[in-house]
Amino acid sequence: MAEALAAGTQLSVEVVFSAAAGQAQEWTLQLPPGACVLDALRAVGLQDSACAAGIWGRRAERSQLLHDGDRVELYRSLLVDPKVARRERFARQGARGAGLFSRQRPGGKAGY
Repeated sequence: MAEALAAGTQLSVEVVFSAAAGQAQEWTLQLPPGACVLDALRAVGLQDSACAAGIWGRRAERSQLLHDGDRVELYRSLLVDPKVARRERFARQGARGAGLFSRQRPGGKAGY
């Protein structure tokens, strides 16, 4: 692979962004060797986005160099802390309506 990149071939990179829940946009790009995350975002018009960026699920700086086959992702900020949402959902459902014992057999002992 190093020989192919030395010969001047293009990097194949995928950029993924979800502006809202259920809406995903994907672009497949061919970029020159030495391209960074910001170059990929510029190519799809998302360079001004305030969202955090990452490569394959790991946070990355916009100056990080890309490799062939990388997947650049933009992450929206969370609207609700997942721990708080879980606590609230559990409080609404009640202790017996959620978790391990939610499907208890009628007439069965508690915990079985």
